[in-house]
Amino acid sequence: MAQIPPSGVPARPQPPARVRRALSLVTAGVLAAAGVVAVAGSAEATGALGDAAAAKGRYFGTAVAANHLGEAAYASTLDAQFDSVTPENEMKWDAVESTRNAFSFSAADQIVSHAQAKGMKVRGHTLVWHSQLPGWVSGLSATDLRSAMNNHITQVMTHYKGKIHSWDVVNEAYQDGSSGARRSSPFQDKLGNGFIEEAFRTARTVDADAKLCYNDYNTDGQNAKSNAVYAMVKDFKARGVPIDCVGFQSHFNSNSPVPSDFQANLQRFADLGVDVQITELDIEGSGSAQAANYTKVVNACLAVTRCTGITVWGVTDKYSWRSSGTPLLFDGDYNKKPAYDAVFAALGGSGGGGDDGGGSTGACTATYAQTSTWNGGYNGQVTVKAGSAGITNWTVPVTIPSAQTVSTVWNGTPTTAGNVMTVKPTWNGTLAAGASTSFGFTVTTNGNTAAPVVGTCTVS
Repeated sequence: MAQIPPSGVPARPQPPARVRRALSLVTAGVLAAAGVVAVAGSAEATGALGDAAAAKGRYFGTAVAANHLGEAAYASTLDAQFDSVTPENEMKWDAVESTRNAFSFSAADQIVSHAQAKGMKVRGHTLVWHSQLPGWVSGLSATDLRSAMNNHITQVMTHYKGKIHSWDVVNEAYQDGSSGARRSSPFQDKLGNGFIEEAFRTARTVDADAKLCYNDYNTDGQNAKSNAVYAMVKDFKARGVPIDCVGFQSHFNSNSPVPSDFQANLQRFADLGVDVQITELDIEGSGSAQAANYTKVVNACLAVTRCTGITVWGVTDKYSWRSSGTPLLFDGDYNKKPAYDAVFAALGGSGGGGDDGGGSTGACTATYAQTSTWNGGYNGQVTVKAGSAGITNWTVPVTIPSAQTVSTVWNGTPTTAGNVMTVKPTWNGTLAAGASTSFGFTVTTNGNTAAPVVGTCTVS
């Protein structure tokens, strides 16, 4: 089943990235490199994305489709990695109230029940939006529409009261472009500018505890659209309208990159006295460039005290609404991508990063040290250590900085994808609990003396 795009941002295809695990013998191979991921350093957390984020006082979530929960790899990756979920389409108006005042929550309930069983938080998405509206809504008079909007908010929020940590109360109410104007919609056209305030006031009467958010796209940097949202939030806070948070969808690609003022923009909203959340993150691309962009986003959130969490818009590339752009942290086979390693490292995690759904049975860590250096080159060594259980095989990705080349690898079998050298053991794969081994490599710097980046050690 094709997913419905979370916003009006068009997908722009990019080449797929499949960083595969290595297999063979000690070799001399030359790697042309371009870019750095993020260093897997000392850990504040050693679990998966959600655990690492929690150690930083944030959540790390994903959008979830109910019809994929029956797929074992999908569910196991979800459960192992994330601590918050957002229903992709199951809570939208056409899904829960396709006929006026006749509510159906079965698909959304499936997601909420799964999340609760696994101790995950849930974001509610979304109550009032111009898209995915059943036809009967747009045909109402202004009086009926106001009644229907408030009833919809009340019924849906009442059904999930106590189960939702944040609601996208109103979604995408502003136009793109330079006007900063409101978007034409049944709500805007018939109820006027006051409909957003009314929606938030109604929502607060239903649930005093859930965070109430405004959510939009193309507001990640300072521009006419984000300025209009900023002015609205500032006005709401000044007049006591109950708004608690602003969601930034953050759909990025080469034509719409992470803006240079992303962090500053998040901060200016936070300074108004609201939380900020990255609600629908995906970044088209592959390899180290994609990983570096993910690192920028995570670091920006960590730098803003009131950035409370990040949600990526999907578990795996194959089900992404922009699947041709391979924008997520797991490829179509649920393998962790360099972007995953970058995010995990930026969150302060190290080691295996949890089970990725591929059947790993243990855990391992990988640490890097430079063992010797000379003019124009160096030797590096990666130490692989088993966790609390023994392992029989390990895999470690190493990202080589731009311009550097690898001439020799020992005690490990490398394969390459772009600037990522993925190493498996030659003979030293079996390790008892707590035991360690190492592999090494020789690098010609070609003018760049930056250290390589060691990604997440995984076991199989």
